[in-house]
Amino acid sequence: MVLGILLILISVSTGKGIIVEKFFDIDIEKDEIFEKLITKIMKIAHMSALSAAIIKNNEVVWSKGFGIYDRENEKEATNETIYLVASISKTITATALLQLYEKGLFDLDDDVNKYLPFSLRNPNYPDKPITFRMLLAHQSSLAVDPPAFYVYLPGDLEVKGYPYPWLKEYLVPGGVHYKPQVWSNTMPGEEMNYANVGYALLGYLVKLISGEPFEEYCKEHIFKPLGMNDTSFRLKDLNISKIAVPYVVRYGEYYPLLHYSILDNAAGGLRTNVLDLSRFLIAHMNGGVYNGVRILREETVEEMHRIQYPSNKYGFQYGLGWQIWKIGGQTYIGHTGGLYGVATNMRFRTSDKVGIIFFTNKEIYNVREIIAFSLIERLLFWKADKLKGFNIAELKETVIANKELLAHMADDFNVMGFVNELNRLV
Repeated sequence: MVLGILLILISVSTGKGIIVEKFFDIDIEKDEIFEKLITKIMKIAHMSALSAAIIKNNEVVWSKGFGIYDRENEKEATNETIYLVASISKTITATALLQLYEKGLFDLDDDVNKYLPFSLRNPNYPDKPITFRMLLAHQSSLAVDPPAFYVYLPGDLEVKGYPYPWLKEYLVPGGVHYKPQVWSNTMPGEEMNYANVGYALLGYLVKLISGEPFEEYCKEHIFKPLGMNDTSFRLKDLNISKIAVPYVVRYGEYYPLLHYSILDNAAGGLRTNVLDLSRFLIAHMNGGVYNGVRILREETVEEMHRIQYPSNKYGFQYGLGWQIWKIGGQTYIGHTGGLYGVATNMRFRTSDKVGIIFFTNKEIYNVREIIAFSLIERLLFWKADKLKGFNIAELKETVIANKELLAHMADDFNVMGFVNELNRLV
């Protein structure tokens, strides 16, 4: 029975650089050993709390909370602790919109201007329509959001005039909030740019097309049917005593943040726990059905999980609201999320429909923490598979796939720097 690394194999191949394989050998048959390792990684990465779940055969087979989710009141995390899940929210927003698509209320390749009360056009390409598909797949030519776009509001504080006319004033030349930087120089449909404001628009379109407020629509048509009782885009709908306090860590000290909302709620404002979200993930893993309740047709789910516009820009491909990764020769579908005081992960492996979910109440701040985050992901799949080890190449692929959670991580990822940092971590 071993708790650490037993074997490091480093071989040098002539003229081809360094090939590194590192095998972790841990007896995961006993939960206590697995949990000690998770706790150790959390400590090194300054994660105050973490809640996780493993899904196999359309059910949660393991779930647990670790650490303290409210340090001021010494509340221990469980599998029912609620977290702000950031960009995982996009999978919900896309599902809501695709439900309306199934009703024949629009077509994915329709110009969204048919449904908006203002004209949405990239001023560099004024004659090129922007479609629902483009917005869902981050191909609308909206640029990556400038820092000024991120507005954090205490509690459920609402902004008068949002989403309309605020979105018009932000996106249309001549608007009060308009800056040319909100648009890229590429034509709609040509390049992926991860733009949160695109999902703010999609949330607004859910409201316009359904006739219901976005948050209410999701509650009535997704959360209630699936029995997701601890899930909402609104803080006031939840038991605040069960919500993980978001923390930032500076020089080893934890600083709590206020529970906050964001302007683009549909892009990143969802709060939920791992048990609730597992129901939603199982529905998507199972062709749109959870426990006999259908939220989408099977062919719609397949379209959402299909790469829409192949791209090499990020460490992932994108479907309709879902990220798609290739790691170790396997395809994974899901979404990650990151905001102040939170980092989250939900994904499943398509070959055998094994899924994992985990949330922590601290953002990813440096390379060591992105390695820790990725190592937890691998360990959860490892536990699900009851494997005795994995090699560093697969972990490296996972880190690269998750690197967008750390904005300043270099594209030219250094293998030996990675190995040295991993050695320090474990």
